[in-house]
Amino acid sequence: MAITPAALSSISQALSTTSAKAGTGNSSGNLFSKLINDANQQNKLADQQFQNMANGQSEGLHQVVVGAAKADLSFRLVLEIRNKLMDSYQEVMRMQV
Repeated sequence: MAITPAALSSISQALSTTSAKAGTGNSSGNLFSKLINDANQQNKLADQQFQNMANGQSEGLHQVVVGAAKADLSFRLVLEIRNKLMDSYQEVMRMQV
């Protein structure tokens, strides 16, 4: 469930292009890119913790479950922000000029 670098770069590029057209700078694109990177890092850390536990290098079940919960929460946050951005974009496109 890792976020691929190709997906990250295409999302970042789309956000930077959109914000550049709007004249708002690149802060929103950087923020969303940071959120995606954080979610990806949390997911990789959770995967590594699961691998370590499966290999007998136990960090404790509690740490593994907490890591998985953090990864899930980070992913859900990015997903909800994406959904809100898409809803906003669709609403703007429906506006009559």
